[in-house]
Amino acid sequence: MSDVFHEAESNTHKLATLTLGKAPRRDLLPLLLEHLPEENIAHFGLLDGLSAADIEQRYGPVAGEKVTMTHMEDGSFVILSAAKVEASLQKLINKLEAEGFENILVLCAGEYKNLKTSSAVLLDAYRMLPPLVNAITDGHQVGVMVARKEYLGEQGYKWQSLSSRPRFAVANPWVKHDDELIDAALQLQEQGADVVVLDCLGYQQRHRDFLQKLLGIPVLLSNVLLAGLAAELVA
Repeated sequence: MSDVFHEAESNTHKLATLTLGKAPRRDLLPLLLEHLPEENIAHFGLLDGLSAADIEQRYGPVAGEKVTMTHMEDGSFVILSAAKVEASLQKLINKLEAEGFENILVLCAGEYKNLKTSSAVLLDAYRMLPPLVNAITDGHQVGVMVARKEYLGEQGYKWQSLSSRPRFAVANPWVKHDDELIDAALQLQEQGADVVVLDCLGYQQRHRDFLQKLLGIPVLLSNVLLAGLAAELVA
């Protein structure tokens, strides 16, 4: 009992980040470290320690089932059962809360309406970003850039609360050249966007800086918004 108490006590002031892929997310960590010391951040991934066969057996979808996707470190994407993922996310959240984490940041592209905690603060990126961006960009035409075309259907639903219907474009953030990024940004601007949101963990500060200089309009990086908000709760 005392060991459990001390473990919970030591985690009280830590932020737990939770992703579908394998942790830690190297694309998010540098942004969090701008706000928090590394010892105050703990990373957990739903697929940690699982082989491709394990992932397929545990999370493989059946025909007609709602699915979600996640990017792997080798550059590939895996398609997962959304229902199985949500059930496992909830089990992991319960475990983290039992271990004393008071702030849990869920970094998943899809919507999981049933995730909950008993007392810990649950920061769900999917639910947090649209109202935050809406408050920042009210009165402007927002353009949203995503990593893959398969995300577009879900993104239309995610951003429906914005004051005006957003425009969308696709650019892979994990490729070395910027041609696709440039094309997508210009496409958004041609559609009337006067603010661009880069909505994927793969987009980095260098992407934001490059596009803001190219377009001459504000470019928001969802990673930065999330990292700053999470840090405020833990600091």
